Amino acid sequence: MPLRIVRRDITQMKVDAIVNTTNEKMVGYSGVDLAVHTAAGPKLDAACKKIAPLGLGCAKITKGYNLDARYVIHTSGPVWKGGLAGESVILKSCYTESLRLAVRYGCETVAFPLISSGAYGYPKDKVLKFAIQVISEFLLEHELTVFICVHDRTSYEFSRELFNEITQVLNDGCIEKQTAFCDSDSDFCENTINPDLRPTAVYQSSCRMSAPCASMPAPQSSEYVKAKNQSLEDYMKSLDKPFAYKLFDLIDEKGMTDVECYKKANIDKKTFSKIKCNPDKYKPSKQTAVAFAIALELTLDETQDLLASAGLTLSKSFTFDKIIRYFLQKGVYDIFEINEALFEFDQMLLGC
Repeated sequence: MPLRIVRRDITQMKVDAIVNTTNEKMVGYSGVDLAVHTAAGPKLDAACKKIAPLGLGCAKITKGYNLDARYVIHTSGPVWKGGLAGESVILKSCYTESLRLAVRYGCETVAFPLISSGAYGYPKDKVLKFAIQVISEFLLEHELTVFICVHDRTSYEFSRELFNEITQVLNDGCIEKQTAFCDSDSDFCENTINPDLRPTAVYQSSCRMSAPCASMPAPQSSEYVKAKNQSLEDYMKSLDKPFAYKLFDLIDEKGMTDVECYKKANIDKKTFSKIKCNPDKYKPSKQTAVAFAIALELTLDETQDLLASAGLTLSKSFTFDKIIRYFLQKGVYDIFEINEALFEFDQMLLGC
């Protein structure tokens, strides 16, 4: 996916370039700067001395030396002074100038730290959201994969209000009523669910009223009757369109271009090209299918319909599914806001 949030040491990233947040003298005193200089070795120190100083919000590039990254892009972020000294302007420049430099040097993958989030004191409740906003705007015009490396939970603060709302959703109604089929002689049956999937292991349901027993004939659905009277070939032709065709129809219905859709879905160009070239064989992951639903701003029912074309569904049982249902029901279609929430709850992110 074009933008990913990862919990990883930036010096361990195998990418074309990592971004180092440094000072104007470009000397690795502490934090990310010290870690990068230590990992890259003394040749980086010598290279930085040759190109120093570095203006606030500017970016310069060196080789990666002992790092797995080919390049190190150095940028000097702002010290937080209450937000009245142009800190956000400088911080935005750090990200955009670093990205422009990466594109100029032919980089396809870039990893960022959370610039100015440490000793420079940029507010932790703003720093991750700000980085996502600036980078996602840049990616609308460029084909690039960007990683935001979050060292630990002390690096940022997720919205407490949103965290509490989602936690409430996860805790409420997490036990779904189960209809159970049992022998006709039993007055009561018991349905045991995998305890790893739900908070409660055992679910019980009365068979008399809530579920048909085995002795009762199952009603024949219209689909069953239709299939019974058709050849297999005709029946297969009558089934719903597979995922890719359904996706293309929805893109047309929404008046979107292919590029607009895959960019909004946080999907890379290669993946979308794969879908276009092999629509009959392509089967998406749930994260990719939901990402397209978000990009197309589908309702929950429309999303379920799109997922069903790939043999998928959003249940009420799993954390990922519940979080997606929460945002769909609220009509929130900002994929990066949703991914920030998924990241906070240790879930797979949307995109591919």
